[in-house]
Parts: sequence; C-alpha cells; structure tokens
Amino acid sequence: MSDRLKALADAGVSIWLDDLSRERIESGNLAELVETRSVVGVTTNPTIFASAIADGERYEDQVRGLVADGADVDKVIFELITEDVRNACDILKPVADGSSSDGRVSIEVEPTLANDTEGTIASAQALWKAVDRSNALIKIPATLEGLPAITAAIAEGISVNVTLIFSRERYQAVMDAYLTGLEQAREAGLDLARIQSVASFFVSRVDSEVDARLEKIGTEEATALRGEAAVANARLAYAAFEDVVASDRWKQLAEAGAKVQRPLWASTGVKNPDYPDTLYVTQLVADGTVNTMPEKTMDAFADHGEVEGDTVSGRREQAQAVFDRLEAVGVDLQDVFLAIEHEGVDKFKKSWTELVETVQGQMDGAK
Repeated sequence: MSDRLKALADAGVSIWLDDLSRERIESGNLAELVETRSVVGVTTNPTIFASAIADGERYEDQVRGLVADGADVDKVIFELITEDVRNACDILKPVADGSSSDGRVSIEVEPTLANDTEGTIASAQALWKAVDRSNALIKIPATLEGLPAITAAIAEGISVNVTLIFSRERYQAVMDAYLTGLEQAREAGLDLARIQSVASFFVSRVDSEVDARLEKIGTEEATALRGEAAVANARLAYAAFEDVVASDRWKQLAEAGAKVQRPLWASTGVKNPDYPDTLYVTQLVADGTVNTMPEKTMDAFADHGEVEGDTVSGRREQAQAVFDRLEAVGVDLQDVFLAIEHEGVDKFKKSWTELVETVQGQMDGAK
C-alpha cells in the first residue's frame, strides 16, 4: 500500500483512476490498484477508450463477433465500452458495498450530443440500462444544453457524473440542476439514497489558458500570477459548494435521504513542466472531495506527494484576491471560461471521431 496515497485518502480525498482498458480489467491491474493504491473509482472518456482499443488485442474477438452479426460502428462502440464499464463496476462493487459514495465507474454520453438536450437524455438512459450496475455513473457535460439533461437523468434515478465544468458560475448552475432533479425524483417517490452524483471541475486547463494570456500581457505583475488561477478557481468552486450544502434547500433533500453531489477535481495532470507534478493534488485536499488522476500523476504522488492538511476550505477570500489581481492586470476571466469550454467540447467531439475511426479500423480488419 502506498503510504502517501493512503495519507491522501485518510485526509478524505477519494482517489479515482482516470483510465480504463480491458487490459487493466482482465490482467487484474485494476483490482491491484484498488488493493495497493487506494483507488476507489474510475473515470473514462472516448480518448481513453480509443487508446485502449487501438493498443489492445483483447477487443478483437468481441469486434469480430459483432461484425459477423451485422453491427454498425456505433453499435460496436456501444457494446465495447459498456462491457468494459460493466466489468469495472463488478471489480469496484466491494468498494461500493462498503462506501456510501465510492466504488463508482463513469461512462460518457456521446460527445457529439453536447449541445443536444434530448439526445443527451436518450444516450444517458441507454447507457444506464445497458451497463445495468448501481455503481455506474453517466457522464453528462455541463453545457447549457446539458443542464436540463442532468436534471432529467437525476429525476429518473440515473446517477450522474457532470463533466466539463470550468467556472464557478456554471458549477452553481450544475448544483441547481442536481437539486432540481432530486426534488423531481422525490415527488415521483424515488429513493433518493440510491442516486449518486459528482461534479467534475476541470483544473489544469484553466492555468494553461490563463498563463498564455498572462505571458502575452507580459508585465511583471502579470507573469507573477502564472500558475495561480486554476487552484484559486477550484477553491472558489468549493466555497460555492459549501454555500449550497449549508442551504435550507439542500438540508430538506438530505433529510429525505439525498446524497451530496461531491466536487471532483478533474484534469489534474500538470501540463506545465515548470510546476510540481503533484500541484493539483496537494493544493486541492479537502474532506469529501474526489481527485481523478491519470496513472502518471498517481505514481508521482505515491513517490513524493505531500499531504499538507486541508488546502481548500476557508480559502475563499484568498482565492478571490487572486481573481481580482488577474482582472486587474487585464485577464478577462469570463472570456477564459468561455474559450476553454468551447475548446473542451471540441476536444471531446474530436476524440469521439478518433474513437469511431479506431473501431472502424478494427472492424475492417475483422471482416
């Protein structure tokens, strides 16, 4: 057992792996990470699946069988990814059985539906039904069109991982969508205790975008702020979360059995080599949060990460001061968040195209 990762888990941070492949599942690697690295959840996306399928021979028999049955590429993708997530859910089931909120495996709706509310709802329903595991989470993007889909899914009792959240304002809208869904579920007589949700707040991309703008501004005051924006943004998001869980609206839902929608720090791999490779783990420690890490980041923390206590709670004013200084030197933060949301959605759509091309290549080879 990694002592450093265990210390992180003991501080109340749930460690989720941001990767999944059939190789990890069938070789026992995922189970080993649960046993030795304090991993209690898994997140996936189309890029991860494209890489897994391109590199893995373990998909060939299933692809060949589906092709023989006349399946098209969308059907093949659906069957491959739901199979992996179902099996990962089974591996994580003992964790889920012993936890009120961990042991979860996420699977994403088709990214091309990011601006299609009804299409997103239909995709979430289909994935939830196909995976058929209570410890699955359906990933829905926090686009404006995704917000009503989040509410609709929660209202039906579908557990949701809300992804692609970049700003505090959008995060507040996500939390409202979750509470509205819970209220509708309660009215429908559903067991609120069975509904799970996390809100995936993206971290490193904020620094990448803001740092580029600070370097373009070029003043001493501007360049001194590099590497400050992402952590400050996440801490302001956490403060907004604290406001919601302190509200009467939430307390009424909690009394009815609802589970809190935990903040999840996503995109925590450091992109700038000048920054510590554990920056977005060490500086975002708070009890009741999730940190989903690529294995490289997990390995780095296991090797030299330090837990310095709670580094998030009570930092609202400090984080706001960073935002005030960024605005003062000329960074338009609202434009930053708009730009990285558009970039994030575009990247997810392109990753879906990459996945389709990868699977089509496998299918062509199976004929």
